[in-house]
Amino acid sequence: MKKPELLAPAGNLEKLKTAINFGADAVYLGGSKLNLRAFADNFTDEELREGVEYAHSRGKKVFITINVFPHNEDLIGLEEYLKDLYNLNVDAIIVSDPGIIMTAREVVPDLEIHLSTQANNVNWKSAIFWHKQGVKRIVLARELSLEEIKGIKRNIPESCELEAFIHGSMCMAYSGRCVISNYMTGRDSNRGQCAQPCRYKYYLVEEKRPGEYFPVVEDEKGAYILNSKDLCMIEHIPELIQSGIDSLKIEGRMKSAYYVASIVKSYRQAIDAYFDNPEEYVFQKKWLDNLEKASHRAYFTGFYFGDSNKQTYETSSYIRDYDIVGVVREYDKSTGLATIEQRNKVLEGDTVEILRPVGDNFEIKLDDMRNGKGEKIESAPSAQMIFTIKTDIELEKDDMLIKSKINR
Repeated sequence: MKKPELLAPAGNLEKLKTAINFGADAVYLGGSKLNLRAFADNFTDEELREGVEYAHSRGKKVFITINVFPHNEDLIGLEEYLKDLYNLNVDAIIVSDPGIIMTAREVVPDLEIHLSTQANNVNWKSAIFWHKQGVKRIVLARELSLEEIKGIKRNIPESCELEAFIHGSMCMAYSGRCVISNYMTGRDSNRGQCAQPCRYKYYLVEEKRPGEYFPVVEDEKGAYILNSKDLCMIEHIPELIQSGIDSLKIEGRMKSAYYVASIVKSYRQAIDAYFDNPEEYVFQKKWLDNLEKASHRAYFTGFYFGDSNKQTYETSSYIRDYDIVGVVREYDKSTGLATIEQRNKVLEGDTVEILRPVGDNFEIKLDDMRNGKGEKIESAPSAQMIFTIKTDIELEKDDMLIKSKINR
């Protein structure tokens, strides 16, 4: 049985390094053009070069999204951009448009192509069609059940890989092909500018009573009739692996480094535990606990088991019970001093959890907080300020300090 790739989002260089450090086998990200996250911290060529070198030096891969539906003007400079990516030694491009695929085959024939989920591939014949066009991997539509995925796997050549989303936000539109944002805000969701109007609060107006707004559900909060739950398959790792999926993909290029770290870590632990001993594999609640601490909406299993209840009507807000408050930059064993870069306000005496790539989370107390000048401080309120604490527990570079907001 082949261990599937764990593929993580990388919205910027810090998140790329975080994903790899916490166990991702590969990352996907947007370059400077033609990707569906126009408002992410997309990579410059220099950042991309550094990211590729960082990943490759650790035996990991980097995939670049070129997954917009391009209009004529978007094609200007495409050939040069593809050549630049090839020269940067990226491992594959993720594409939805046949024109971009054709261009890539012409100008960079050795560059691996993955078919984006935006192309909504839902059957094995389509998979074979795309494979014959030079596509090595199909990123499956999210509207498929596990049984359908197994059927696709049985009917395609071994040389054709399958990738599927296993965690993260879900779009209400079919395979993300939505135009509500275009109509309501003039921002084209299929060219990377979605304003997420599915998260807005909506009321019903009756034709003959203009100006009277009625909630679709009788609730003073309004109704979020288009708002989807988040996908979470952490409790179904054996089924995912046995379906034959080659790459398990996490959504979230717009999410935080803390989100990337916690989600990647849980799935890494679960996948490795299954392959360590498939016959004795047991789901561990701590994996789900880590996922629930990261920012998310209510979880569900998507379409994998034929579920249809994907909406969450109560709120469009994320559940954010934990914050990242700092990242360890250095630890001196001789003095017990940890140097920390602040991420959110934290106080002297706070108890925080330590999140690191390997091992369970553990708690420490923030004692003897001092600023960069060595002066005693009661809090670290300034963004990215450097401060120190004293602890006998040995910390490691890039350990994340997370703090419950409930007990703050």
